[in-house]
Amino acid sequence: MKCFLIFLLVSVTTLTAQNTLSLPEGETSPPATIAQIEWMTGHWKGKAFGGITEEIWSPPAAGTMMFVFRLISDNEIGFYELGHVRELAGSLIFELKHFGADLKGWEEKDEVQRFKFIKAEENRLYFEGFTFERISDQEINIYGLIGNEDGSAEEMKFNYKRT
Repeated sequence: MKCFLIFLLVSVTTLTAQNTLSLPEGETSPPATIAQIEWMTGHWKGKAFGGITEEIWSPPAAGTMMFVFRLISDNEIGFYELGHVRELAGSLIFELKHFGADLKGWEEKDEVQRFKFIKAEENRLYFEGFTFERISDQEINIYGLIGNEDGSAEEMKFNYKRT
């Protein structure tokens, strides 16, 4: 089950992803600042993985925005994520770790899932395998490549409404 839920970086050339991108090999992330994703600040709820998903994003501070995620299915916690988008080397990076309902980490102690910034558009920020989309002040979408146990991946849309 863990392997199914962990977000993986996968070559987009083998996928039919419509909303996620991959940084071309050898290219570096373009300039960006945390102010470009400040609109994510707030408490968001949606439905995915057969349950209720929730994300809480802090306001920007010290060049970072932290977030927590939880999945609730059948009135039980499925898993948590803790992470942030932070400024790094004049650009942005999206980093996260997964935890079970008992707060035991899925990744190794020093392992962090990292997703490099690719580009910004008027209402979207693209990271490798993830896209943050602002629909309005009250609604967002997050698109992510979700890894399957067989090594394949599929793009999943998480629609959230502000609470």
